[in-house]
Amino acid sequence: MKLGLNLSFATKRWLKPENLARLCAETFNVSSVQFTFDLIDPWWPKIQRRELATAYREAFEERGIQIASAFGGVASYTYAQLLAPTQAQRDVSLAFWKRAVDLTVELGARAVGTPLGGMSYEDWKDPAAARELYACAQASLIQLAAYARERGLSEIMIEATPLRPEILYTPKAARQFIAELDGKTAVPVRLLIDWGHALCTRIPEASHDMGVWLRECAPYVSGIHLQQTDGLWDRHWDFTAEGLVTPALIRDTMRQAGMEHVPQYLEVVTIFEDDADEVLARMKASMRQLHAVFD
Repeated sequence: MKLGLNLSFATKRWLKPENLARLCAETFNVSSVQFTFDLIDPWWPKIQRRELATAYREAFEERGIQIASAFGGVASYTYAQLLAPTQAQRDVSLAFWKRAVDLTVELGARAVGTPLGGMSYEDWKDPAAARELYACAQASLIQLAAYARERGLSEIMIEATPLRPEILYTPKAARQFIAELDGKTAVPVRLLIDWGHALCTRIPEASHDMGVWLRECAPYVSGIHLQQTDGLWDRHWDFTAEGLVTPALIRDTMRQAGMEHVPQYLEVVTIFEDDADEVLARMKASMRQLHAVFD
């Protein structure tokens, strides 16, 4: 199996490219990372953004680490994005994601990813409005894929989330949304599935079983987020916490689904007030546990 690391753990802590790259190489022993837009905002001025992205790219290249993809983080997830209630807001979101494509290119990655966004309460409760926004999101992704191909990317990843107004909240809904786009986009639009999202029990009609998610969505899954969770909320704990996701479950689930080739990225989102040295100790322990299964 392929173990990678989402750089979300570094937010507000490990911000110097050389130090972060050294940490990933020497302490966490990974050869592939997923960049987070919580470290560089795509909206930042282009010249300064490019300079900082280049610094990260060069630092990771020097350590032999591939920045495989770049992904939306906590900051961008707070906005309604491609499912916003007005066309003006959706246009702004598409502009943001085009800039995210540019940043992804500057980082040397080949894929960009994001959750779709979320509908307003009123739109989700209105079947006609919900259907319209569903179509709008697909149209936006077709435009974004055309831009991604123009800029040299090879894939867009959309993350399934455990919220009904974000569309991709069950295996069936996620597969249908992506399957409807298959063959219609300039680069493939694929799914990223998160262990914590799949196991979240807040949606009774969802499966709460990662194996079901993988089997149902198998043709379209190109990435996985790893996290420890209790199934009640989207915890994004590290693996020093007790929860539902065990090394044996990861190994057996991926093997039974025949998806051991799909890269999995540990995505830990910490409390900002947590002591950095304690976060580092927990990350070290978590990566040791995961390497024991993946290597």
